[in-house]
Amino acid sequence: MSSILVVGSLGYDTITTPLGRRENILGGSANYFSLASSIFAPVRIVGVVGEDYKSEDMALLEARSIDTQGLQKVNGETFFWEGRYEDDMNEAITVETRLNVFQDFKPELPESYKASEFVFLANIDPELQMDVLSQLSSKVFVGADTMNFWIGSKRAQLENLISKVDVLLINEGECRQLTKSNNIVHAVKSLTEMGVESVVVKRGEYGFMLYSQGQYFMLPAFPVAEVIDPTGAGDTFAGGFFGYLAGNGKRPTIEHLKEACVYGCLLASYTVQDFGVAGVARVTKSELDSRLKNYAQMVSGLPKGQFEAEMR
Repeated sequence: MSSILVVGSLGYDTITTPLGRRENILGGSANYFSLASSIFAPVRIVGVVGEDYKSEDMALLEARSIDTQGLQKVNGETFFWEGRYEDDMNEAITVETRLNVFQDFKPELPESYKASEFVFLANIDPELQMDVLSQLSSKVFVGADTMNFWIGSKRAQLENLISKVDVLLINEGECRQLTKSNNIVHAVKSLTEMGVESVVVKRGEYGFMLYSQGQYFMLPAFPVAEVIDPTGAGDTFAGGFFGYLAGNGKRPTIEHLKEACVYGCLLASYTVQDFGVAGVARVTKSELDSRLKNYAQMVSGLPKGQFEAEMR
């Protein structure tokens, strides 16, 4: 088993969906990722919070044995985002973003973090993502996420980053924007031509697409009767994906990547069933294994147990 390093945001969100509203709840890409990946492997987190970051929110991470030595606590307020969802629960409408202490964030890795073997660069400035890579002394597998803002404002820097990582995890809209292609099958191949070996496209309620070594792998999302809040589902997917890979403790094969996508997909299905991190924060490994059995039967039609056995 290997440890995972994640660099990303920790923040507070105000979220409105057709099923309700929650104000100033725990959010941020690094929080969603860490809570998901810690089910499988030790996690080290790098980020910045303000003086208003609640002790109980820090305790939530530490209760999952997430190493918070890399968290910077500085004067000011923690990153804040407000968004709402209307008819299309796959698309968030940003109401307000306050960067606060995140505006001046410069990732600094503790010495003990620099030998991290599995590394996930969550959605931050691609120049900061490159800075993190320069601080690593050894690495086995590195992944990155991005967003439309960086695609539009720092394309050259982002393309340079993509050429340095092993896997890119992005949503379908970002994939189309980055490649300027409306055909998702063509788009993922175009991304590998930028130098990345594998691409995972997170497709929300439609599941995911993996493209690696000339192979495609696609599955639907786990069916959820009531989607309450899709915020953070993509970061949860990435956490489950990396957690599973680090749990194996070696450079992943394409079969490992396929299995990791399944676990990422399943963990994301818990996140959307509650507001904020609440859904993923209470998932246990036994509950996840139970959902895997149901999902395996759904996508394969095989008797329970046969699909899981083949995955292992």
